[in-house]
Amino acid sequence: MAKYNKAHQASAETIDESNKMAKSIQKTGQTKEQTKLIAQGIQKGIEQYKKQHKAKMREQDKVKKKHVAQQQQERDITPELENVPSAKLPWILLGLSWAGFGVALALLS
Repeated sequence: MAKYNKAHQASAETIDESNKMAKSIQKTGQTKEQTKLIAQGIQKGIEQYKKQHKAKMREQDKVKKKHVAQQQQERDITPELENVPSAKLPWILLGLSWAGFGVALALLS
């Protein structure tokens, strides 16, 4: 079984990016070793940023999934509750109107 390698290699894109940045900010008289160290620091910074960004995106996805699941659950419950009273409402109103007519006729007679 292979061991987990903590010294994980950065992608070629990240390495190229860090080298380009290091060369663009290179001062006159700066040695290649110094430029290489600067490039490594930039590379570590990029990797750290990517890790933080991935963690942030995972957290946002969790919140989004939780929110969508909650909305779906509310949609599933809501139609059941709305159908029951709306089916009885017309009959209740009809009964109240007939009772009102009966009371009006009794008072007029």
